[in-house]
Amino acid sequence: MNRLDEEYEKIYPKIYAFFYAKTGNQTTAQDLCQDTFYEACKNITSFNSHSTLSTWIFSIAINLLKKYYRKNKYQQSLMQKLAIIPETEIHSIEGLTEINEDTKILLHHISKLDDAAREIVLLRIYGELSFTEIGSLIGKSENYARVTFHRLKLKIQKLMEVTI
Repeated sequence: MNRLDEEYEKIYPKIYAFFYAKTGNQTTAQDLCQDTFYEACKNITSFNSHSTLSTWIFSIAINLLKKYYRKNKYQQSLMQKLAIIPETEIHSIEGLTEINEDTKILLHHISKLDDAAREIVLLRIYGELSFTEIGSLIGKSENYARVTFHRLKLKIQKLMEVTI
């Protein structure tokens, strides 16, 4: 259980960022984080060390997110969810301008990716997972995750240059 406590401190911000990026709602992200770690604690005996503990916890998070989507019949795209930024999180006019321009453009391009590609980008950026962990989660090799992410990053950069 000590190992799970240490992993919780290290991975909670990554899991939260992943859920927030996927749902666009702070409360939902926090609830899903709690559910993820509850499931991890409840099922720690089933952890078989075939992957890292953080990869195992992320697989629980992904499954809970899928369950959440099914339960709530999630229909809005990533861009629509993340474009709504509460005013309380903005501390200045400059902050608002930066968030609205760069972030919206980036999120718009990410939202246009197919589901598998978007998953890789979000796991890498918001989940801060290694390519080995991403490959394990999506059922592909580390090299596949690395190359796919690199290609997607170049694609998004090119699209951002055209947009700006």
